[in-house]
Amino acid sequence: MQKNKATSPEKKAALEAIRAQFKGTDGDTQRARLLEALQTLPAVSTYEARRELDIYYPPARIKELRNEGYRIDTHRQLVTTEAGVDHSVGVYVLIQGGAHAQA
Repeated sequence: MQKNKATSPEKKAALEAIRAQFKGTDGDTQRARLLEALQTLPAVSTYEARRELDIYYPPARIKELRNEGYRIDTHRQLVTTEAGVDHSVGVYVLIQGGAHAQA
């Protein structure tokens, strides 16, 4: 399992810009934010989705996107938070239907 520090400043800025573009807390808006992030960035972790995209429960939004036909892979990654604590988190990668598609 790969170990990473928390989100880089550049990625954090990109995620914050997406959050600002899609305002709201309803499921549709959260899915739109997450999809935009997956189409724009190579990967998004549950940690980043919660913290930077303001998505309370990212696995539910991923399941809904999969139900809509998006192919999203889940990988595991060990992340060290700002508090210095290691957590195993899901990392989502859009395989089909986005800028990083690998059909």
